[in-house]
Amino acid sequence: MIKSELIQRIAEQNPHLYQRDVERIINTILDEIGTALADGDRVELRGFGAFSIKERDARVGRNPRTGEPVEVDAKRVPYFKTGKELRERLNGAD
Repeated sequence: MIKSELIQRIAEQNPHLYQRDVERIINTILDEIGTALADGDRVELRGFGAFSIKERDARVGRNPRTGEPVEVDAKRVPYFKTGKELRERLNGAD
């Protein structure tokens, strides 16, 4: 599912809301999650999961085409850990 499909599905399930308002809500939620992660905060959505940042150290990688060593800078990458309810739903536990 892509963002536009999510917006359309939520708008269909909530006919009292305009689609443009649903789109604004979804964009605001995603922007706030991104801002919180950029600030180094953790975002937890109960029953769904938690977003956090992991630090990756600088390292020497390899160019897959030539095999030459390449310096890879340290970076921060987003990490998602599923919540218990979502895992149970995916695995069919009742």
